[in-house]
Amino acid sequence: MHVIAFPVCSAAVIRAIPFKKSLVPTPNSSTNVHHPKVLRYSATVGLSPRRDAETELEDKKYELLRVIQDTQRGLVTTADQRSSIEEALVSVEAFDAGEAIDLGELDGTWRLQYTSAPDVLILFESASRLPFFQVGQVFQKFECQDESNGGVVRNIVKWSIPSLLEEQEGATLLVSAKFSVVSSRNIYLQFEEIALNKINISEELQALIAPAILPRSFISLQILQFIRAFKAEFPVRNPGRNSVGGLYYLSYLDRYMLLGRAVGGGGVFVFTRAQAIVL
Repeated sequence: MHVIAFPVCSAAVIRAIPFKKSLVPTPNSSTNVHHPKVLRYSATVGLSPRRDAETELEDKKYELLRVIQDTQRGLVTTADQRSSIEEALVSVEAFDAGEAIDLGELDGTWRLQYTSAPDVLILFESASRLPFFQVGQVFQKFECQDESNGGVVRNIVKWSIPSLLEEQEGATLLVSAKFSVVSSRNIYLQFEEIALNKINISEELQALIAPAILPRSFISLQILQFIRAFKAEFPVRNPGRNSVGGLYYLSYLDRYMLLGRAVGGGGVFVFTRAQAIVL
């Protein structure tokens, strides 16, 4: 698993990217419209070459988010869509080519908006076919603020079983890995552990275990506390008992967007900055 967020990438996500002031909605556009059509550009006469480049970059980022917004994070795509997405990816990547990774900027929580990685798409496909399984938000959290050569990355998947667990965020699947910088743009991931924790049972199940209309016994309260505090951890090893690892190419990075490619054909990833998650 290379990476493991869930509402479909929508116009709300696109609006969350802080584009420059030169990129403004048309006068009669509405903030409640879910699929904005065209953004009208303000005059750019007299702008410096640097300003022109910044405006062009924001335009390319907007286009990338636009072409992925109806794909359900990569689950539903046509050949033409995949071609357009790849073209939009390359257009954004060109602005950051050759720059070394800034670990301080990489540090933090990133929400998955699109991927073509088979080991991630299989989760989305399972959720679309199985009525008893939901996949919610998917994040990647980098912890490398004060590091110079690497750090820790955690792949976070929010999932649920309807009626038993809370909607979308009933439990958390956590895949942790150490990473080291091996070149200006490549990091090597060494996966260490898979954990299952933060189980939030539904109100219906809580009522079954400890009915609100009856005095809650010590045993029923202990059961609820055990479920909430439950955590299972499993080391990640291959049949030879060695740690599982892989190369990850960070093709674009700024304060608000992260693009990555799993080396060896493992898929592409589009992330946007998210609020910090406390694990």
